[in-house]
Amino acid sequence: MKPRAALSGFTLVELLVAITVLAIVAVLGWRGLDSIVRSRVMLTAQMEHTRGIQLAFAQMQNDLEQMAGADLVGTRQYLAADNARLLFVRTVAAENAATQLVVVSYRVRDGVLTRRESPGTRDLAQLQALWQVAMSDGDPVPGVALQRGVAGMTVRVWRDGAWQPAGSGTSSTTSTGSTSTGSTSTGGTGSGATGTAVTTATAADLPEGLEMSLQLQGENAPLVKVLLVGAT
Repeated sequence: MKPRAALSGFTLVELLVAITVLAIVAVLGWRGLDSIVRSRVMLTAQMEHTRGIQLAFAQMQNDLEQMAGADLVGTRQYLAADNARLLFVRTVAAENAATQLVVVSYRVRDGVLTRRESPGTRDLAQLQALWQVAMSDGDPVPGVALQRGVAGMTVRVWRDGAWQPAGSGTSSTTSTGSTSTGSTSTGGTGSGATGTAVTTATAADLPEGLEMSLQLQGENAPLVKVLLVGAT
């Protein structure tokens, strides 16, 4: 009598074990894929923030390289900085047109870094009026948003071979001809900065460089850029 052939296939227990192992592997794979996707989203957002800040720094550098000097504005104020804003007068030269002067202002307001440029003029009296409007935060025209999610801004100037915080030293007030000590506005929102950290009246008072620090929301360390003042 021949022995009966062994049954082929899997038992129920073997199938259950295989299904359990496959389920565990699928869960682990899904968690790994989800972690990769989340990391990619966060990295992309950080790269967009960094790219936006780099473009803002590049715009600042371009503006500062074209900043007007005392030979154009005389004894009028043409540079002011504190921890909520940066204002200065720069030259603009359109094609086939005479060079004009504009007031450029950078501010951090409600978490947004903005840039505003006043209308161009060749009249120094009109330029003074535009400067006063920019200093008083009374301009109704909104600025161009350069970067969102900015918690604060810090400015330092390079003077006498050392970095000095915005608000230190003295500033020349040309409208009255007097000299007063500049004060620092520490507010990061820029909703009503009153301190004028650096105000130059002659080319000799112009700092060689500015250090701009922008603190992004949710970041531990600020992004810092050293900007040269005037054409190089």
